[in-house]
Amino acid sequence: MSKAPTAPKDWDKLWLEYNKSLKAWMQAFESLQKATKDVQTKYNDVMAKALKESSDKTMNQFTENWQKSMSQAGIDTFKQFENNWQKIFNQSGMDQVKAYGDMMNKFAETWQKMWSK
Repeated sequence: MSKAPTAPKDWDKLWLEYNKSLKAWMQAFESLQKATKDVQTKYNDVMAKALKESSDKTMNQFTENWQKSMSQAGIDTFKQFENNWQKIFNQSGMDQVKAYGDMMNKFAETWQKMWSK
C-alpha cells in the first residue's frame, strides 16, 4: 500500500514553518548580538573618557555606584522579564510559540514513524 498523497505536503508545510521560525529566531539573536556589541562599545568609550578625565576618588565612586546599579538593574530586569513572559503567555501572540511547539511535536512523530519501519 502506498502512503496518502497529502503526507509529503504536510511534511513540506511543517518544514517551511520550522524554517520560518528558525529565521525569526536568528534575526532576534542577531539583534541581541548587535545590542550587546553596542552596549560594550559605549561602555568602553565611557570608561576610557572617565579614566582620562577623572580622579581616583571619582573613579572609585563611579565603580561602586555602577556595581550597585548593575545589581539593582539585574534584579529589576529579571522581574520585568518575568512580568513580560507572563503577559506574552496571556496574549494571542503566544499562538506562534504554541504553533512552534506543536510543529516540533509533529516533527518528532514523523521522525519516529520514518525510523520505526
